[in-house]
Amino acid sequence: MAHIIVVGNEKGGAGKSTVSMHVATTLARLGHKVAALDLDLRQRSMGRYLENRKDFCTKAGLELPMVEMHELPEIDPDSLQPGENIYDHRLSAAVSALEPGHDFILIDCPGSHTRLSQVAHSLADTLITPLNDSFVDFDLLAHVDQKGETITGPSVYSEMVWNARQLRAQAGLKPIDWIVIRNRVGTQRMVNKEKMERAINMLSKRIGFRVAPGFSERVIFRELFPRGLTLLDLKDIGVKQLNISNIAARQELRDMMKEVNLPGVEISI
Repeated sequence: MAHIIVVGNEKGGAGKSTVSMHVATTLARLGHKVAALDLDLRQRSMGRYLENRKDFCTKAGLELPMVEMHELPEIDPDSLQPGENIYDHRLSAAVSALEPGHDFILIDCPGSHTRLSQVAHSLADTLITPLNDSFVDFDLLAHVDQKGETITGPSVYSEMVWNARQLRAQAGLKPIDWIVIRNRVGTQRMVNKEKMERAINMLSKRIGFRVAPGFSERVIFRELFPRGLTLLDLKDIGVKQLNISNIAARQELRDMMKEVNLPGVEISI
């Protein structure tokens, strides 16, 4: 049975697709068989990235570790029972077909609340939620007072994850391992950074998630997208010497993967 990784939040611009791309291709590079589903049916950032990767390898005559991109199958509406949702069946059919032949299935959710995203969260063995280091983004997880020091209540996203956990418990499935990844953390010690760190650590104990380091803001991520590449591919395409920024970004990827700590994955990159 494949381990299902869901990368989701309900706010755009947090680096969700960048995290999805790097987690999936890192697992493929480590020798795992990985399938991907992109539930953002309009923008399709993950899908476009993997298409770019395939096209680049074909034109350049290269063989890089690949992630299999799959579409949701079509379902005959007449086959549904009254009250059943067609998107539920499309997603469950896709996952059921992919599970036997893969080690991991990565599901990239849109940056908004959709029925597909809600169902995907209930399927997650591991849930990764990228979060910019800002109280604007922290509001995705919980509400805080004006000083940013006291949590006043959960957000609608946290409540959705709670509901997904309840559904899994009712079905007798193991709990979701929820990891919040802190992206774009400043290098300097600033008041906002320290407040964010305290708030996230406090909330992690309250609603039950782990915290992992993410990526800093780097131009290289945007530059690699048109070719479907990651930092780990640079030497394979002929880059002999990485600059300091690229080396730092590779270390960030290693640190993130180690903290996410997926089952059966030994980080040797």
